[in-house]
Amino acid sequence: MASATPNLNLLSNEHSACVGCGQIIASRAVLNTLGPETIVINATGCLEVTTSQYPTSAWQVPWLHSLFANPSAVASGVLAALKQSKKKIKILVQAGDGSTFDIGFGAVSGMWDRGDEIIYVCYDNEIYANTGMQASGATPYGSRTATTPAGKILDGHKKDMLAIALAHGLPFVAQTTSGFLDDIKAKVAKAAATKGPSYIQILSSCIPGWHIKVVDSVKVAQLAALTGLYPSLEFTNGRLTAAMPVTRPKIKVEEYLKYQSRFKHLVDNPKNKTTLAALQTLADDNIKKYKL
Repeated sequence: MASATPNLNLLSNEHSACVGCGQIIASRAVLNTLGPETIVINATGCLEVTTSQYPTSAWQVPWLHSLFANPSAVASGVLAALKQSKKKIKILVQAGDGSTFDIGFGAVSGMWDRGDEIIYVCYDNEIYANTGMQASGATPYGSRTATTPAGKILDGHKKDMLAIALAHGLPFVAQTTSGFLDDIKAKVAKAAATKGPSYIQILSSCIPGWHIKVVDSVKVAQLAALTGLYPSLEFTNGRLTAAMPVTRPKIKVEEYLKYQSRFKHLVDNPKNKTTLAALQTLADDNIKKYKL
């Protein structure tokens, strides 16, 4: 394989994703940081559908498509084969929240239990965007989706995958958003230098799923972190080692929500002030917990 160059684009522009797609922006930053000596295992989802429409591919590295349920298992098989050949190539699993939080959850746990040296990146757009915007285990409290319409508020909160990864004893666990490309690159570089499994979760703004304007894609992803609702964090060997501070004076969560029609019923309807307050409390708790 060729050596990496500063202008290398390992995910080309030959894709059909939405203009401003946070997942495409983040994925390009991830892959370009890892370089060409990388094998990608991609779960079913928006990223797979928009980049690999037969007979074309936007990927400039070896790339395998897996099912929703088994990218982790496929990656473990690739790792086993590489060990036999003694080739030093990075293995990257890319999946959305539907695969990670729900359908492929068991396989993820098994991969982490085995301690396989695989970088797992979850592009979290908080819905099943590829199949009609249904709620997933990552859907936040109060969000409108195809299966939780306005007025039907989710009773639960999104699954804490960071805590689950830490409970498996992963040496490197991180979270960020598609609004901070330098932060993504820094976290990926640390994951690549880590012995053993690593997990990075990236909140990825979704134009049709969140009902946001293209021009607001980056801003919205930044506000998620700067309000404390989706903080940028790093854990090394189970210990919090880095956290992005929130903006001072503090930005209210409503500033983040108002750009997204999926939360319009909360912002516009006084009857939903309790739910809005609960989301603000969640952000405030994150600020205290992680000393943001």
